[in-house]
Amino acid sequence: MAAQGFDTIIEHKAYARIGLLGNPSDVYFGRTISLSIGNFCATVRLEPSADLVIRPHPTHDLVSFSSIHHLVCRLQSEGYYGGMRLLMAICKVFYNYCSDNKIVLKGGNFTLSYETNIPRQTGLSGSSAIICAALNCLLDFFKVRHLVKVDIRPELILSAEKELGIVAGLQDRVAQVYGGLVYMDFNKEHMDKLGHGLYVPMDIGLLPPLHLIYAENPSDSGKVHSTVRQKWLDGDKFIRSSMEEVGKLPIEGREALLQKNFNELAMLMNRNFDLRRQMFGDDVLGSLNIKMVEVARSVGAACKFTGSGGAVVALCLEGPAQIKNLEESCMKVGLKMQQVVVVPSVLQDEDLKTWPQ
Repeated sequence: MAAQGFDTIIEHKAYARIGLLGNPSDVYFGRTISLSIGNFCATVRLEPSADLVIRPHPTHDLVSFSSIHHLVCRLQSEGYYGGMRLLMAICKVFYNYCSDNKIVLKGGNFTLSYETNIPRQTGLSGSSAIICAALNCLLDFFKVRHLVKVDIRPELILSAEKELGIVAGLQDRVAQVYGGLVYMDFNKEHMDKLGHGLYVPMDIGLLPPLHLIYAENPSDSGKVHSTVRQKWLDGDKFIRSSMEEVGKLPIEGREALLQKNFNELAMLMNRNFDLRRQMFGDDVLGSLNIKMVEVARSVGAACKFTGSGGAVVALCLEGPAQIKNLEESCMKVGLKMQQVVVVPSVLQDEDLKTWPQ
């Protein structure tokens, strides 16, 4: 029996995101421009229940297999970890945050379950989408949405991922909490003073048509930061100067979007990838990830990673004929392609009340 006042089923979606410019400088006190896309999403459902239950997903949290061959194939395609651990982690982080900030949580238990169609290991932020959707469910279940500021929520999502050893930056989580198109500044001074970056929503109508290209079985995108991170920490001059340049691209990109100067935007997208390739090297980026960019560039499209690899975003300035050529080129090498569907801001009136004045 559900506790009184907690008998409503709550469901929230969180969307995949594309890093349009500046990634991965969010981990290095840089800037980014990102957008939420409606092509893929994660949905979390919270149902009041007698006990607190984290329900395993029938596909992503398998513990029963028809054979050892089935188990091995499943691990090779999906990895070892499903979404249950993500739900557990955000419950812990949310509870601790509320306790630390003297936010009283009323009694009552619930069952959390999830669905997702965000392709795995494509750098589209599938893990953080599940956590973001779950956090929204918890905010509504405990009726504390007005007490947890919007600009703090990405940090809570990232903290849940850190609990699980996932290395990432704030960019993805900001895009998913806010929705729409967001300019983000992670300047160290802001981060130290505020505990978060400066996040400025932009009109999604400023964007040109974009296309998403991804592979069905990409390499793991979670290993891309490793060597560069250490070099950056060690003060490597080339890495420091290159990452600083990546972090400045969104300043020019924001201006290009405001002026609808898409030729400039295309140039900046290409520059973003080129700098990344110089810093990380082809062995780290992986041949499949490089091939996606090369396929797009082979028809004259601008192109860069959406995240850490596994998918790319392409801009076809020449219109329908170029898009068709790109589509055919992708099909030839077994890559999938979709037009990007941009999600508008997902913030509710109650969320906006927490906005910094």
